[in-house]
Amino acid sequence: MATLKVPECIPSPEEDSHHLKKAFQGFGTNEASIIEILAHRNGAQRKLIREAYAAVHGEDLLKDLEKELSGDFLRAVSLWTLDPAERDAQLANEATKILSANNLVIMEIGCTRSSYELFKAREAYHARFKKSLEEDVAFHTTGDFRKLLVPLVSAFRYEGDEVNMMLAKAEAKILHDKISEKAYFDDEIIRILTTRSKAQLNATLNQYNDHFGRLSSRYI
Repeated sequence: MATLKVPECIPSPEEDSHHLKKAFQGFGTNEASIIEILAHRNGAQRKLIREAYAAVHGEDLLKDLEKELSGDFLRAVSLWTLDPAERDAQLANEATKILSANNLVIMEIGCTRSSYELFKAREAYHARFKKSLEEDVAFHTTGDFRKLLVPLVSAFRYEGDEVNMMLAKAEAKILHDKISEKAYFDDEIIRILTTRSKAQLNATLNQYNDHFGRLSSRYI
């Protein structure tokens, strides 16, 4: 696995922004210089470079990258330069434009991010694309996927460890009943999956396993 290596003594964000601007000038783009700077700075440092670039040159670093680079290299550098919330927003926006398997990108963001991270991604989406993530997901999906994905990306779940075992037992039975009926996208299943905290969901799934046998991943 690759490891980010940040130099022990790094230039100031202003110096880095100057060298990036210089890499864009002249005949052709100095891609090696771009890699040398952006690939060897951590997230906080890259954010400061973007701010310094805007302050010193009065321009958006990301827009200049789009002008100077292309193809897979542009995509890699742009995604790397974004902060995590902006990156999630960008990937989600791309996913809404291409249906089918790309729904999994939105599902991953909705399922693996904390409530705060998901909130910041929605905020970044609104700022960058001038519309909400929820409305784009709703517009570009249909049927059962829409029923699941819209509340999934809209939720702000409890993040603590406290669980209600009586609730877990009751909702495990609901899951069992609906799955037995093959009602995999029933409103009750979607409500449980999209509103309960991760700790509460784990407790519910453990109750399901204890009382009804192991729940196959193909159902959830």
